[in-house]
Amino acid sequence: MLVVDHLCKRYRDTVAVDDLSFEVRPHEIVGLLGPNGAGKTTTINMILGVLQPSAGNIRIEGFDVARQRRRALACTNFAAVYAPLPGNLTVEQNLRFFGLIYDVRDLSARIEVLLEQFNLRGFRDTKCGLLSSGEQTRVTLAKAVLNAPKLLLLDEPTASLDPATAQDVRALIRRIASEGEGGILWTSHNMYEVQEVCHRVLFLHHGKILLQGDPKTLPEQHGVATLDELFIRLAREPLAQTTEVAR
Repeated sequence: MLVVDHLCKRYRDTVAVDDLSFEVRPHEIVGLLGPNGAGKTTTINMILGVLQPSAGNIRIEGFDVARQRRRALACTNFAAVYAPLPGNLTVEQNLRFFGLIYDVRDLSARIEVLLEQFNLRGFRDTKCGLLSSGEQTRVTLAKAVLNAPKLLLLDEPTASLDPATAQDVRALIRRIASEGEGGILWTSHNMYEVQEVCHRVLFLHHGKILLQGDPKTLPEQHGVATLDELFIRLAREPLAQTTEVAR
């Protein structure tokens, strides 16, 4: 679904992303992890075509983002807690508006399916600005799958949600991955949910991949008890880990 090949992003003397290469396969949820400033959001913005890479290339469903941006982004979608939908529009109006942008076929029928799937029928005519954080997150995710994307990008999708709501959202995302045809790239600082949801993780530091592998087995492989402990070790002592890449 996604192939990132030798991706770099430089801002004068600052290297934000440094020779990054990875892929996301169908039905796979890949966690993009790292401390603040590691290059996660910069990478996502390049995948979305918001930022132009300094070097390297990105292919989504075989389409080169630099040369075939429109076709690549037509099979992509995005959700983040810091990118809420227009609060003055109702749930249905938001879904219809974005459905028109993505040129979704049989849009009315698709909206009905999503209202049911994300338990939003009772909020159809409610303005999004009046919804709770959990309800807004469900609407944002419904928007993000309107076009049945081959690649779904989720940047901190459960941030600020209470534990029960976050658990429901994680279950929704796992179902999207298993029942759909695409893959998911997920960023999070919540190592518990990463271990619960992701099939594979990539640890970034200063734009480089230090470590990658199965989040359930990586901690034991590197002599710690939890993914939290491994995250902290990598954030504090990255140079000691650069040659220990788990595949």
